Amino acid sequence: MSFQTGLSGLNASSQSLDVIGNNIANANTIGMKSSRAEFADLVASTIGAGGANVSPGIGTAVGAISQQFTQGNVSITGNSLDIAINGSGFFQLTKPDGTTAYSRNGQFKLDKDGNIVTNTGANLMGYPTDTTGAATSTTPQKLALPTGASIPAKVTGTITAEMNLDARAPIASATTAPGQYGTSVVAYDTQGNQVPLSLYFVKSANNTWSGYTDLTAAQTAITSADYSTANATLVFSTTGTLISPTAATSITLNSPYNGIGNFNVQLDLTKATQYGTDFAVSNLTQDGYTAGNFTGLSIDSKGVITTTYSNGQTMKNGGMVALANFRNTQGLTPTGGGEYTETFKSGQAQLGKPTIGNYGELRSGALEESNVDLTAELVNMMTAQRAYQANAQTIKTQDQIMSTLVNLR
Repeated sequence: MSFQTGLSGLNASSQSLDVIGNNIANANTIGMKSSRAEFADLVASTIGAGGANVSPGIGTAVGAISQQFTQGNVSITGNSLDIAINGSGFFQLTKPDGTTAYSRNGQFKLDKDGNIVTNTGANLMGYPTDTTGAATSTTPQKLALPTGASIPAKVTGTITAEMNLDARAPIASATTAPGQYGTSVVAYDTQGNQVPLSLYFVKSANNTWSGYTDLTAAQTAITSADYSTANATLVFSTTGTLISPTAATSITLNSPYNGIGNFNVQLDLTKATQYGTDFAVSNLTQDGYTAGNFTGLSIDSKGVITTTYSNGQTMKNGGMVALANFRNTQGLTPTGGGEYTETFKSGQAQLGKPTIGNYGELRSGALEESNVDLTAELVNMMTAQRAYQANAQTIKTQDQIMSTLVNLR
């Protein structure tokens, strides 16, 4: 029996060395979780016997090889498609064969169709989002980006101008230059063509200014003192705040490109002021843009994917990365490549959104390193080696005893 006891110790120590060797080999594997061999003793007893009559142990066996799902260090890579999970959760993946897997390895790529995939070709799953980044469904789907298509142009709908008109300016006369108080902005027509727009402001009376989009019309109004053709009339109080208009004014722009014609734009001047300082424009924006091609992406801590385009626009409708969690992570079955599959012991996956509840936050441009502690593994390897040698010594000692018995005369 002593031979078998020593042999069981050799087998268990050998498996332990295999586990330690695997940990050391994967010390640089992204998302790798270290394992440990857990031993269990073997006991034989006579049927019906108990208490002091129980026979001594007959060896050991590896009861389980469990993984340690502790947090690994997060290292910065600068690659926008590298994602690290800081906290609990797994990425949900759909493998090429249609099965579902889970992983902590955040090394993702874009394939030729714009799908976000792993090195093994599995698709990253997430929730669809609207332009504000809010999830529009609770059913995860494959995350894909419009890398091969451009976003359409958007016609300018609103132009907002915030400015201060100089209260010290005299009422306009025939010698007043109509472009003295003016600015310009580029609007976009229905096909995304640029339509330059100039704004001219002429002081037509005390605390009253007339706004024009045409230089000739502004000059004509000055010389004739007839400001009825103004596109907008701004009236200020004695304290310099705007009295009217209180809402945006509709103006008509004409596209210089054939077949497009006129289009209406809302000109918002409600934040204009009149103080005794120089004319200055503090903000001038419009909401139109030309067509643009996909140029890049970013992922925030909540997993929302923001896409950027060559026209300077950003969109948050690229989707939201989904995370999965389990009641018993030790019940997951590793399948290689840093992937796991759920089992009866792990329980079903519980899907959620990053930073919500017990789900961790995401870090784009970073990866979670292996949680293997090389120093501890090297010490464990020496301990396992000594245990292997000690078990071999028990077999050698038993052999010597058997030889002594055989050689008795």
